Order: sequence, then structure tokens, then C-alpha cells
Amino acid sequence: MADLILHHYALSPYSEKIRVAMGLKGLEWRSVLISPVVPRPDLMPLTGGYRRTPVLQIGANIYCDTQLILRTLERLHPTPSLFPGNSQGLATALAWWWDRSTFLPAVGLVASANVELFTSEFVEERRGFLGFALTDMPANLTQYLQQLSAHLDWLLSILADGRAFVLGDAPSAADLAAYHVIWFMRQNSGGKAEQLLPLGRLSGWYDRVKALGHGRQQQMSTTDALAIGRDSQPVTPHIPAGGDPSGLKPGQRITVTPDDMGRDPVTGELVAADCQEIIIRRNDPTAGTVHVHFPRAGFDAVPKG
Repeated sequence: MADLILHHYALSPYSEKIRVAMGLKGLEWRSVLISPVVPRPDLMPLTGGYRRTPVLQIGANIYCDTQLILRTLERLHPTPSLFPGNSQGLATALAWWWDRSTFLPAVGLVASANVELFTSEFVEERRGFLGFALTDMPANLTQYLQQLSAHLDWLLSILADGRAFVLGDAPSAADLAAYHVIWFMRQNSGGKAEQLLPLGRLSGWYDRVKALGHGRQQQMSTTDALAIGRDSQPVTPHIPAGGDPSGLKPGQRITVTPDDMGRDPVTGELVAADCQEIIIRRNDPTAGTVHVHFPRAGFDAVPKG
């Protein structure tokens, strides 16, 4: 089996989710450190312009969004499971709730702690990703704290019976989702998160998730990862060619775009699809022929006009 290659950067919260997933599964993987900001000249040819982090590469197959990356790791390396006790639906739904509800408020808290450090170039780059300026966020800190406190209270209530992890005795994708946002605030707020939110009450659970580690990683350069993509061939899809629930057809030119942040469309030829995943083929002069995989939830796939 081809190497697991993760394109990520150190302080990316969603990258931390996948790094801990590697630890939970005890996996060996190649670490490709990328710039926190675009452009990323060795990655964009592989993804077709998708700018969110992280990205999982397996040969000439490129997997976007942590929702799909987790499902792919589970399919290829099923034990230990990210979804213990057949909990894939529940764990995925809980992760969706947490990611969609807490990420932006967490960014707001971190921005309020660091606004004086932001360069104008960084602010403009993130404006293109978020749709607004990071420097506008500190004025809304009160609202962010309200939202974070509400969702943290729900997490505390789940753990209140003394269970080790969100779904019971074993860690799951739901724990990784909750952990990575809290990790992001703790790593980047200069103690502000601990001062303003009841994070201390989560310390036992937090430490158990942190102890899963990051697996066994070896560094790889961006140029080597790009060469692997160029010199490999995409694997045969594991989902049906004609399974798109909306009627998109194999061979059709389509664009796939996130529906919330980083809304940069990726264009390619539809290879295969079902209700959870869509795969497009791209031919790039630098990367060669690649298959780019996206989840369906949170992404819009439409015919290319």
C-alpha cells in the first residue's frame, strides 16, 4: 500500500485532528509541512486549488476535508476503530455539530488574543478564506464566549457520568473533533482560553486524548510529495461510478466547492460518487493525472457551465 502523506502545518487545528487520528490508529505516515497561507505551489497542482488544511495524499489520490480523511483512514486501517461499536453515524454527527458550531468562535477568541501580532498580509489572506477580516473579530468576543460556553457545557454533560471518552470507554472521531478546537484555543490564546472558559473541568478527558499521540511520522518535502503524485496512478474507485444521488454522470465536468469557508472551486471530470463521497479526475501539467476526493456533506457539486 502506498504511504499515507499528510500535508499540514503545525498550528492547524484540523491537522491536529488527523494527527491524533494517526496516533489512535498507531499509523506510520509521511509529514509534509506546508505554509499556513497560500500560495502553496507544490500542493495546489495536486488539489486543483483547494486551500483548506489538511490534505491526505495516497499516491495519486488526494483526500480533502477531515470528515473524509477520517473515513478513508478507517476504510484502509480499520483497527483500532475511529468508530467503536459501530458508531460511525453517531460519531460523525457529533463531530459535525462540534466543528460547525465551535470553530469560528474559537478563531474569534484566538484573534482577540493575537490581533496586535497580525500582519496586513496575513489579515488579507485570511479574509479570502473566511470572507471577513480577523481584525474585526475581537469586537465580538462576548458573543464567541457565549457560544463556546454553551457547547462546552454540552460536552461536559456528556462526560459527567465519568466516562473516559465521549462515546464510552474507547476514543472515537467525536473525541478528536472536540479535542482539536480546544487544543487550538489552548495553543494560541496565551492563556486567555483557560481564563475565560471552563477548560480545567475537561483536563482529564483532554489529557487522555492528547496521550494518543501522533503515530510514527517521517518528514517528506513538498517536492517529493508532488513527484509521488505525478509518478503514480490513481487507484480504482471503491464507490460506484453511477451512484450520485443528484444525477451527476461519470465523465461530466463538474466543480466541487466547500459551502462555508475557503470556497475555492475545484474543477474536474466526475469519476464516481455516492451519497458520502465524490471523486473527480484532474489532469495537471505539473501533477499529472490525480483523483481528488471530497465528502458530500458540506460541499456543493454542480455541473461546470
